[in-house]
Amino acid sequence: MPKQPSVELTPARPSMAGRKLHNEQARYACCFALQADFYRDAILNILMDFKKNPDTDFKNIDDLNEDEAAGEAAALREGINYHDHLYYVKDAPRISDAKYDKLLKRLEDLEDAHPKLKTDDSPTQRVGAEPVSELEKVEHSAPLLSLQATLEADAVKRLLDRAREAADSRSTDLVLEPKFDGLSVEVIYREGKFERGATRGNGRVGEDISRNLKTVHTLPLSLQGDELPDRLAVRGEVYMPLDGFTRLNKQRVESGRNPFANPRNAAAGLMRQYESRNVAGKPLAIFFYEILAADGDLPDSHEKVLRQLRDWGLRVTPLNKTASSFKEIEKYHRKLVGRRDDLDYEIDGIVIKVDDRELRETLGTRDRNPRWALAWKFEPREESTLVEDIVVQVGRTGILTPVALLQPVDVGGVTVSRATLHNEREARRKDIRIGDRVKIIRAGDVIPEIAERIKRPGRKRGDRFEMPGQCPVCDAAITREGAYHIYSAGLACPAQLRGRIRHFASREAMDIDHLGEDAADQLVTRGLVENLADLYQLKKNDLESLEGYAEKSAGKLHDAIQDAKSARLDRFLYALGIAHVGHRVARQLAGEFGTLDRLMKADRERLQKIPDIGAEIAAATADFFADKDNRRILQRLHRAGLEIGEMPARDSQPLKGKTFVFSGALHDFTRSEAREQVEALGGRATSSISGETDYLVLGDSPGSKRDEAEEQGVDCIDEDAFKRLLER
Repeated sequence: MPKQPSVELTPARPSMAGRKLHNEQARYACCFALQADFYRDAILNILMDFKKNPDTDFKNIDDLNEDEAAGEAAALREGINYHDHLYYVKDAPRISDAKYDKLLKRLEDLEDAHPKLKTDDSPTQRVGAEPVSELEKVEHSAPLLSLQATLEADAVKRLLDRAREAADSRSTDLVLEPKFDGLSVEVIYREGKFERGATRGNGRVGEDISRNLKTVHTLPLSLQGDELPDRLAVRGEVYMPLDGFTRLNKQRVESGRNPFANPRNAAAGLMRQYESRNVAGKPLAIFFYEILAADGDLPDSHEKVLRQLRDWGLRVTPLNKTASSFKEIEKYHRKLVGRRDDLDYEIDGIVIKVDDRELRETLGTRDRNPRWALAWKFEPREESTLVEDIVVQVGRTGILTPVALLQPVDVGGVTVSRATLHNEREARRKDIRIGDRVKIIRAGDVIPEIAERIKRPGRKRGDRFEMPGQCPVCDAAITREGAYHIYSAGLACPAQLRGRIRHFASREAMDIDHLGEDAADQLVTRGLVENLADLYQLKKNDLESLEGYAEKSAGKLHDAIQDAKSARLDRFLYALGIAHVGHRVARQLAGEFGTLDRLMKADRERLQKIPDIGAEIAAATADFFADKDNRRILQRLHRAGLEIGEMPARDSQPLKGKTFVFSGALHDFTRSEAREQVEALGGRATSSISGETDYLVLGDSPGSKRDEAEEQGVDCIDEDAFKRLLER
């Protein structure tokens, strides 16, 4: 059910039912002030009627007096919270989305008209609050202990033996729960109202994430029931449902951003945002499983604790189960392993807890682990997983790449949640479809790829993958060049612009510190940057508005941008992100023409006369500089003070004809910077030793290339000798 209002209301003539409702609400507000006991039952009946079948034929807000507005706001809060509970916790909605949206919109309008009616537990507060400069540290009501984890059945048997030995005549019943792979949190309620939430942190002190937690719809802002403790601290797990994780990653990939590695990282990252508006509306949920502290007596068993949590309206997983023997525990473990792929959230094991709370006290705790509980983990998923979706990622040069979004899987100790399909031809060759089980490898031990589809006889497969006819972000038309699909919307596409900003700021290009993926994404999303020239118009206060940027960090980014106003021609050409123009081609073009003005005047025929510049590169370069929008942006960059240095004349390239290879780590250069120095002086830099190699430059831990060089008679020089050679 969407929780952002989508129905625009206009004042309506009150119906008889509506007038009766408002009269009763006004009486309700007054009688609460008078505390007239004989009205109480009638008021509760009115609220219950309003909960179950709310009338949305509202009276004009301007015609309400203060008592009527207060009564209606109270009824709306009660009703919306009631239907939130039905939808998110009970999974049994009773009213339509449209009616729900009308109720929420009416409450927002009432609170806008009467700000004193706005309460901290109002459903309108889930949309996010003003950003904070940092997350404050808070001390927990009770330690949030971590669980000892095992993969061995013998450790489970030892827990049972300890419990039976300590039990004397008490029960040794156990409660079994799924082990959620999410973010553990403490949530505190004061007089039944949400007061505060915090991350686990070190178990005793966590970070205050109250504003972000309030945006999670499965977390009730008000508890249910008549007998509520004055203060209640409970423990829960914030997680991201798998379908929501797939949707969120689809949006990120299609817009050119890196996806989250797994649902846990996504949930943890969102919960620690400084600006809760960035969290509102994200697919997050919470399960509760423990009472940490409460005023008054606590239930004497864990099973009763779970029942009490449900009675208060706190969401508890239906997968919990009681057991009294290892055989029952083993059966539950095996059952959840089988159900793991069918659940809409990640679990990585089961939790075994002693049920009797008095027996827990007897068993006690270790330093950080309770001796009355244990996590029996599943064997990690390895190599094979499910394809949740196939989306199209937009590159900075307009190339569209199909990407498979995967159920997160461990491959060689790394969690993999996506794999490239390269292009439509490759996707069709492997015939990968949504819902397939596939084998994952990490090509070169780095890039995850789908090696093959695992056949599952008898299972109906999804539709064949087809590349879209339009860009998934900006709807620009797509053309085909060989195996690749490309579109030419250029800087008009937000996804392409994000990539261009990151590329423009990279170390090998304009080298702008602090301008990474997150900053580029926010600059485009917030409309602060619509093309590269806008970067140089940003003010410090623009950057302070970004999530995660305070005055000091915004100042650093602003200074870094303003300091990046000069570059040699080849670096600037590379920074522009022209299709097919990498480092080598940029140096060739810069060396041939010397200045940007001369290059901009060259047509395709002139460009193709340059050695190693084929028709494809010539066309891409000529078309880029012929584009009116691109020329306008280049003029704006010039007016902003950007200075493009000329390339050295060809006759002043002393390393022309010399070939260098680098091996090992250099202290004063990155590998790309060293290659750039060589190529700027006319030399070549290659990656392997051959008969044409003149110098092998040795850094730390050079490896086998040194032996190859000595065998072939290649001169080996260290970094100091390399620097002296450059200086000469």
